[in-house]
Amino acid sequence: MKFQPIFNIISRPIGSAKRFFSGVFRPVKWLFGLGFKPLAKVLKLIVWSSRFSKPLLKPMRFLLLKLAKPVEWIGEGTIWGGKFLLGIFVWPFRKLWLFLPFRKNIEKRKRRRNILILVFIFSVFALLIVYPNVWNYPYNQIEPRLWGAIENLSSKYNKPQIKDWASKIKITKLTVRPFLLGLDLQGGTQLVYEADLHNISPQDSKNALESLRDVIERRVNLFGVREPQVQLEKSGNSNRLLVELAGIKDINQAINALGKTPFLEFREERSQEELDAISQGPSGEPLPQQQLQRPEIIFKTTKLTGQYLKRAELTFDPTTRQATVGLRFNDEGKDIFKELTARNVNKRLAIFLDGYIISAPTVQQEIPSGEAVITGTFSIPEAQELVRNLNAGALPVPINLISQQSVGATLGQESLNNIMRAGVAALIVVVLFMLLLYRVPGAIAVFALCIYSVLTLAIFKLLPVTFTLPGIAGFILSIGMAVDANILIFARMKEERRWGRSVEDSIEAGFVRAWPSIRDSNIATLITTSILYFLTTSFVRGFALTLGIGVLMSMFSAVFISRLLLLQIVHTRLSKWQKLW
Repeated sequence: MKFQPIFNIISRPIGSAKRFFSGVFRPVKWLFGLGFKPLAKVLKLIVWSSRFSKPLLKPMRFLLLKLAKPVEWIGEGTIWGGKFLLGIFVWPFRKLWLFLPFRKNIEKRKRRRNILILVFIFSVFALLIVYPNVWNYPYNQIEPRLWGAIENLSSKYNKPQIKDWASKIKITKLTVRPFLLGLDLQGGTQLVYEADLHNISPQDSKNALESLRDVIERRVNLFGVREPQVQLEKSGNSNRLLVELAGIKDINQAINALGKTPFLEFREERSQEELDAISQGPSGEPLPQQQLQRPEIIFKTTKLTGQYLKRAELTFDPTTRQATVGLRFNDEGKDIFKELTARNVNKRLAIFLDGYIISAPTVQQEIPSGEAVITGTFSIPEAQELVRNLNAGALPVPINLISQQSVGATLGQESLNNIMRAGVAALIVVVLFMLLLYRVPGAIAVFALCIYSVLTLAIFKLLPVTFTLPGIAGFILSIGMAVDANILIFARMKEERRWGRSVEDSIEAGFVRAWPSIRDSNIATLITTSILYFLTTSFVRGFALTLGIGVLMSMFSAVFISRLLLLQIVHTRLSKWQKLW
C-alpha cells in the first residue's frame, strides 16, 4: 500500500495514454479495413454470379473486376496504415513502460531512489560551481523580461506594492571563478635561487630555510599572484628555492622585489591627544571611526627596526608553561629598546612587518638588558610562526639567483588545446567502447562517469587546485581508472550471468567479487601519489594531486553511484531484455 500512490503517479498517466491511442486508432483501422474488404468481396460475388445468370454484359463484368482490385488494395492499405499510426503513437509509451518498476522490494528501491536524488542534487550544484554560466545565461535572458512584466503588471492594476514584493525576492547571478592555471598554461616567470648556508649551523639550517621561504612568500603576495608556488628543493649538496609566478611577465620586477630585504619595525601607541588631533582630519572634518581603528593610525613609528634585532627564539614561561617569544637586540638596539620600553610601560608596543602588524604586546616594565619576552595566549605553532617572522625581518641566509625563465601565454594555451583535444578523443573512444561492449551497464557507467567528472572538477575549483599540464594529464588518467573499475565489475557480472544467475543476482555478486581488486589497486595508486606529492617537484606534485583526488572520487562513482543506478534499473521492465545485459 505504501508503494501504490507513487506507482499510480508514474504508471497511470502512461497507461491511460496508451489505452487512449489504442482505443482511438483501433476502431478507425477496423472501420476502414473491414469496410473496404467486404465491399471488394461483394463486387467479386456479383461478377461470379453474373457468369451464370448472364444479366450483365461482358464490359460490365470487366469493369466490376477492375473496380474490385483497387477496393481490396485500399482495404489492405487501410489496415496497415492503421497499424502504423497506432504504432507511432503507442511506441513511446511502450518504451517508457519498460522503465516502470515492478511491485516488489519497494522499501529498498525507495531508499536507493532517495540517495540517487541526493546525488543528482549535489551534481547540479557541482555543475553550477564548475560552469556558472549554466545559470547565468538564462538569468541574463529572463531577468529583464521578468522585471518588465512586473512593471507592466504594477502599472496596469495601479499597485506599486507588487514591485516591492518582487524586489524582496533576491535571485542573483553566480560568481564566475575561473580555474587556477599554472605557469605552463597561463605563462609567467620561474626563478630558482640557491641558499648560502655556510655561516649557519647544521641544527639551524632547517629553520633558516623555512624562514627564507616565508620571506619570499610574503614578497610574492605583494604581486597579487593567486596560488604562487614557493618551494624548497634539495639538489645534491645545494639547497634551492623554486619560485613560480603565474601571470607575471616582468621578470626584472620580480627579481628586484624578491631580492630586497623585508622591513621590520617597532611602533609605539599614540596618546589620546594625538588620536584626537588626527581624528579631525586635514580639512577639519572628523575622520570615520573605522579609519581611526587602523593600526597605522593607532601606532606611530620609532627608531627601533629589524636591523637592530639579533635573534628571536621560542621560549616557555617557567610557571604556566605557556609558549612565549624571546627577543635579543644588538648593542645599539639594546639602548633604543631600553628608552622605548621606559616611556611605554603599561602600553602596547606593536611589531610591524612590511607595513602589516603581526603582534602588539603590552610592556610590563623597562627592559635595560636588550632582551624581551612577548607573552600572550600563543599556541606553540603560533609562537613558532612569530619567531620565523621576526627572524625573517632580514633574509636569514644569502640567496643567489641561478636560473630564470619566462613562459609565454601563447605556448601555454597551445599546450592546453593539445591536451584537451587528446582528452576529448580518448573520452569518445572510451564511451563508444563501453556502449558497444556492455550496452546497458556501459551506458550507466558513462552516466556515472559524467557525475564523477562534474564532482571532481568542483572539488578542484573549491580547494583550489592549480591546473598544470601534468595535473590535467593526471585528471584524464583518473577518468580511465574510473572506467577500469567499472570494467572489472561488469566482467564479473558477465561471469555470473554465464553461470545462470539472474540479472539482479549477477549485479550484487559482480560488485562483491570486484571490490577487493578495485580497493587494492586504488590504495596502491594512492600510496604512489602520496610519495610523488611529498617527495618531488611542483610539476610532479600537480600530477599526483589531481590523480589522487580523481582516484578517490572514482571509487565513489564506480562502487557507489554505478551500483545504485544498476540496481534501480534492474527492477524495471528493461531487465526483461536479456540481450541488453
